Amino acid sequence: MALLTEHDVVNMRFKEPKRVEEGYDQDEVDFFLDQVAETIAQLTKEKAELEAQLQGTQARVTELETAAGHIAPSMGSAEPTAASQTATFAPVQPVEHSDDAKNATGMLALAQRLHDEYIANGKAESDRMISEAEAERTRIITEAEEVHNRTMTKLEEERSVVERKISELREFERDYRSRLKHYLESLLQNVESANSNI
Repeated sequence: MALLTEHDVVNMRFKEPKRVEEGYDQDEVDFFLDQVAETIAQLTKEKAELEAQLQGTQARVTELETAAGHIAPSMGSAEPTAASQTATFAPVQPVEHSDDAKNATGMLALAQRLHDEYIANGKAESDRMISEAEAERTRIITEAEEVHNRTMTKLEEERSVVERKISELREFERDYRSRLKHYLESLLQNVESANSNI
């Protein structure tokens, strides 16, 4: 019996009964329910098998990674004996698991390449952001210096104008005092001359 698809279940239509009281054909409904049950059972079985395969593969990858970790130190020794070489390398690449070892090695190489790419991309992005920040900092400092210089120039001009006005006012004050003093002295002389004539 073929497995049902989602389309089959959604679009299933039973024969309409001749009378509402009779309902659908019991044999037709039972047959359809049997198909549904068989499909669910088959899918559950396949799911369990796939999960078991996944666990086995993960265990094998862990085993190969552990074995690779033991191989690296022994390869760095001065002169390993033939017996130690056989004992070290024999469990790593058994004949029956050579495809698994190649797959695991390929996966590790892919993971390493992706890791290196992420590191390189992260460093490039970091350098780009630092460069942009440096450029922005330089721009802000330049603008601040320009504003400072313009402000100082303007203040110097205003100070020069104020100092000139103060100088003019002092000169005016001196001139005014001198003329006022001269006027008062002339008034005193007129009063004195008027008193002497009396």
